[in-house]
Amino acid sequence: MSMKFADVKNDIAFRKIFGNESRKETLISFLNAILDFHSDQRITQVSILNPYQLPKLKGGKVTIIDVKATDQAGNTYIIEMQVGDVDGFAKRVLFYSSKSYTDQIKRADFYRQLRPVIFIGILDFNHTENKNYISRSQVRDIETGEQTIKDMEFNFIELPKFNIELQALKTLAEKWIYFIKNAENLEVIPDNIHDEGLKSAYEEANVQTWTQEELDAYEYAFMREEDERARLDKAKQDGKEENKTHTILKLHQKGKSVEEISDLLDIAASEVAVVVKKHLNA
Repeated sequence: MSMKFADVKNDIAFRKIFGNESRKETLISFLNAILDFHSDQRITQVSILNPYQLPKLKGGKVTIIDVKATDQAGNTYIIEMQVGDVDGFAKRVLFYSSKSYTDQIKRADFYRQLRPVIFIGILDFNHTENKNYISRSQVRDIETGEQTIKDMEFNFIELPKFNIELQALKTLAEKWIYFIKNAENLEVIPDNIHDEGLKSAYEEANVQTWTQEELDAYEYAFMREEDERARLDKAKQDGKEENKTHTILKLHQKGKSVEEISDLLDIAASEVAVVVKKHLNA
């Protein structure tokens, strides 16, 4: 039977799949696969700190696009989907991870109780110069590689760098990343999926099983993303116009004629004249 899968990169779909308390096997499987945890490292239990729930569409935009959880040892995991390379992204990642770290305790003298925080960013853009689609950043000695500060780790999955075809998938990590990047283009769960957590993710991503409220929220999230892109595009355009005006006036103040400015900046003389006239009349 054919299915219709959601775009996993959508806010609602992402949190419905990874933040679902009734299907914790999905998040456990994803974490173990991406972090390459084996044997006694493996996560066996998770507590989701911000479980999935439908947003109030009329009450403003959704701001939480991450899933936050702790495992059986008290380690914290932040899994975030980021579709656009926004200004200050790296600083926000560091701030959010650091806050999650310090928020574990109420008093500074209890710092020995702090447990590691591991960030996983799923990015629909290139963020690092690493050619691999998964990169890990830790605090290490530059010369020796020694890791004395171990409680903070940042993992980045850069989707544009992942180009493995369906039939060539081998590891569970590859199958998970393929699911996130390509599920919306499939009509059935692939034959080579045997992991129960990943199977559960495909089932949860099948929009044919969603309620109308969830479908409405899913479409609303796309509209919000488009509105944000339009806002950023307008801000960039406004910035370009402001820079152009500044350059025209600077050249004019230095004695350049309208025609000279037009030639230098490759802008119509009429446009230059409007800017200069507006400034003189201000």
